Amino acid sequence: MTGSLVRAALDRAASVGAGREGLNILVAVNPHAVADAESAAARGGGQRLLEGVPVAIKDNIATLDTPTTCGSRILAGYVSPFEATVVERLRAAGAVVLGKTNMDEFAMGSSTEHSAYGPTRNPRDPCRVPGGSSGGSAAAVAAGIVRIALGSETGGSVRQPASFCGVVGVKPTYGRVSRYGLVAFASSLDQVGVLAQSVEDAALALGIIAGRDPRDATSAGRDVPDYRSAVRRAATGTTPLAGVVVGRPREYFPDGLHPGVRERCDAALNTLAELGATIRDVSLPHTTYAIPVYYIVAPAEASSNLARFDGVRYGARVQAEAVTAMYDATRSHGFGAEVTRRILLGTYVLSAGYYDAYYKRAQDVRTLITADFRRVFAGGVDLLFTPTAPTPAFKLGSISDPYEMYLNDIFTATANLSGVPAISVPIGTAEGLPVGGQIIAPHFGEASMFAAAAALEHALEHSPGAPPPSAPAS
Repeated sequence: MTGSLVRAALDRAASVGAGREGLNILVAVNPHAVADAESAAARGGGQRLLEGVPVAIKDNIATLDTPTTCGSRILAGYVSPFEATVVERLRAAGAVVLGKTNMDEFAMGSSTEHSAYGPTRNPRDPCRVPGGSSGGSAAAVAAGIVRIALGSETGGSVRQPASFCGVVGVKPTYGRVSRYGLVAFASSLDQVGVLAQSVEDAALALGIIAGRDPRDATSAGRDVPDYRSAVRRAATGTTPLAGVVVGRPREYFPDGLHPGVRERCDAALNTLAELGATIRDVSLPHTTYAIPVYYIVAPAEASSNLARFDGVRYGARVQAEAVTAMYDATRSHGFGAEVTRRILLGTYVLSAGYYDAYYKRAQDVRTLITADFRRVFAGGVDLLFTPTAPTPAFKLGSISDPYEMYLNDIFTATANLSGVPAISVPIGTAEGLPVGGQIIAPHFGEASMFAAAAALEHALEHSPGAPPPSAPAS
């Protein structure tokens, strides 16, 4: 049995066409995966939580055995000399890194179309996007290659692709998981997240990677609850959510919401009520400013973080006679259009004369968005339920307007701006495509979030009227 799970995953990847000519999910495969599984089993004695289980890692999370390129030409072939804390913790639990997944370049995108490797296709419908920027990780889970994959979140880049691909996606509280080894996009927003085939798988993985890391000053020294036990308790009993108050924020259910998404969300709220929860209408009034705030704060931080990619220290270099010409040539060749756009925007809002008008004001409004969540949770609401994305997955190439693309983050960016945890759970289909429902919890409230998500997942799976789940491509 040693290495059998890894071999099965590699076979599955081949059968669904996970390479460049097919779904374009994996941008690098660990050539030592089977050997790693065998040696890990010998060391671990078969007693660890993820013994021999293959996992996929987003291409912006550092690994020793495969390149870390962030989906960009500027890091083509780059292999990190160290490994991310989250990868170390997965390996310590017995997991085997199968390979790296495709992504929007430097995690800047909502469709995984902005990648130097080309777009990833949604396993549920190859004519559609898998979401982004963690689209490759979501697709790896949806296609049945792995049960668990790591992604990263800056404005919804785990939850939105989870919704589009019909899998579970978790964004933890800011500071719950170490960012050491995650290539920085916007440091005050970035987080490592989990994509999985079930709520229990996601809870198991988050429990393994969470916790204080002395190498990351922003990681929190908080005890990590047993998320898996919370999930298992919630999946039993007729009213597992008795006494739980679930808020329905009116700003997340606008008149223009896709009718199929609204229908599935209304049905999910009814299911939560049947499970014992009390549903209460609430307001998060500053939600309307989330997209403008996010697209000032994130590009501003990106312009600073990406300044290190200059052709001097590591990564690609385009030779030129003068140093400044080399900088210009390297960055012009190495960065794609979307990354360039955000660097320019970020540099502008941080420039003299505009810092106070844009960046400082955006941070002030960010504080108001965070205060909205604190007020609602302090007012007796335990959890919030919203759509994850405003529509099901859209067709490849169908959105060319950057602002229209940015609106895909409208229901997810607030959790990143405020640092609260959130999870996307499949709640059915609309027009034959997966729809995700989002549960948001107070800071460090992952255990109650997982419990509610597991109860909802269990109820929907066993509901006589529930639509059958979409089958992965084969």
